[in-house]
Amino acid sequence: MGSSASNTSFRTKLQNIFPKRTWRSLGIFFALLGPGIITSNVDNDAGGITTYSLAGAEYGLSLLWTLIPITIVLIIIQEMCARMGVVSGKGLSDLIRERFGAKVTFYLMIFLFLANVGNTLSNFAGVAASMEIFGISKYISVPISAIFVWWLVVKGTYKTVEKAFLFACVFYLSYIISGFLGKPDWSEIGSALITPTFSFDSGFLTMVVGIIGTTIAPWMQFYLQSSIVDKGLKTENYKYIRLDVIFGSFTVNIVAFFIIMLCAVTLFQNGIKIENAKDAALALAPLAGKHASWLFAFGLLNASLFAASILPLSTAYTICEAFGWESSLDRKFTEAPQFYGMYFLMIFLGAGIILFPDIPLISIMFYSQVINGALLPFVLIAMLILINDRRIMGNYINGPVMNVISWLTVCVVIFISCAMIVTSLR
Repeated sequence: MGSSASNTSFRTKLQNIFPKRTWRSLGIFFALLGPGIITSNVDNDAGGITTYSLAGAEYGLSLLWTLIPITIVLIIIQEMCARMGVVSGKGLSDLIRERFGAKVTFYLMIFLFLANVGNTLSNFAGVAASMEIFGISKYISVPISAIFVWWLVVKGTYKTVEKAFLFACVFYLSYIISGFLGKPDWSEIGSALITPTFSFDSGFLTMVVGIIGTTIAPWMQFYLQSSIVDKGLKTENYKYIRLDVIFGSFTVNIVAFFIIMLCAVTLFQNGIKIENAKDAALALAPLAGKHASWLFAFGLLNASLFAASILPLSTAYTICEAFGWESSLDRKFTEAPQFYGMYFLMIFLGAGIILFPDIPLISIMFYSQVINGALLPFVLIAMLILINDRRIMGNYINGPVMNVISWLTVCVVIFISCAMIVTSLR
């Protein structure tokens, strides 16, 4: 009797603190959670983790502050994509074909395909590198991982695949735990985060460009909008999708923060040089303990496997939408053969090339990033033209303030992309 009264009293207190409307809103948000957080977190792939590791190992805490403006820019760009998806009900490549014609779309898709093949290849390389830390050969790990990501998507529906991807997002916590195991000086880190430092040294500039370039990639905009359409989200869901995008943009950069910070307080302070994320994981063992090293290596495996699933899927969505082919995870193979065929082709190329001995992986990763840098300004300009087209967006076009912020953002990104190409070629 007393226990029942106590439970009733507790529920009453909860209802007073959190009204039913709040609980309902939270329920809807978690039901719609997915496209924003998945798209953002998958950008912390093998290439991204390598970039953040190098930033911390080579420049210490001096680049932490860049994550604040990067987060703001990412939110702005992703929000526009999400808005176009819920309002138009169409993917970005579909809208580009309708607005700019088949010829422009065709060449855009060629460049996107080449860039995504390089990115997929780098992620299977990340799988190989992470498993080699645990003593498993790439000739075993890469084929098994390729079969797994193929099975996950081909045999699943959108809901099951999204649940698997959201589950993978949880494992990025391994980097946060590793960061705490490094026993950092939080007052020093807080100061570095809010105190911008800059240098015109070419290496420093290249690293800044690399951090920004690895956070905002062309494929992200296509995948986010396509996944929103495939999930069947509408304008009435817009405020929740916007929260999903904001939440995803923060989480991806929190993970980046811990990777940079951990490598700064361990590798940089001890003068240890690395070339990639695998080196970082191995070097952490004597400095932060074997558990931090294992967690870092596990995080690299999870991120690489996650991105190796998403990037081929993004490519399949984008190219099929561009040419008017069926593109949905809720369709069977016989209903969407081009969609599943493109997905298989990307996995076959990405995993197959890695197995060749003496493959020039660095050159492939390099040129894929150059293509990304050249492609991004065109994609962003197309997005801004589309989102200000009332025939597509109705009353959901950008307002004057949003347009000023958006065009300023695009100009900065174009400058950064051009700088990335110039510094890379030099």
